[in-house]
Amino acid sequence: MVFAVKEKKDLIDRFKLHEADTGSPEVQIALLTHRISYLNEHFRVHKKDHHSRRGLLKLVGQRRRLLNYLKAKDINRYRTLIQVLGLRK
Repeated sequence: MVFAVKEKKDLIDRFKLHEADTGSPEVQIALLTHRISYLNEHFRVHKKDHHSRRGLLKLVGQRRRLLNYLKAKDINRYRTLIQVLGLRK
């Protein structure tokens, strides 16, 4: 299980833009980043799990597309987000 209910709610609360926000790019990117880090830990133990590795690559691509969208829409929100999440660039 990737997310506990409380853990997901905490991530959403941390990155939401307004009270009912669950789908803004910041929230989506934060959730994807959490799933990606979970899978990275999984691959340290299960090196030959190639089926899950494909899923990881799809998540990374989806996060990249969302980051590109956010960068095009509002560069300040993009810079703040990558600094808070500790992503490179």
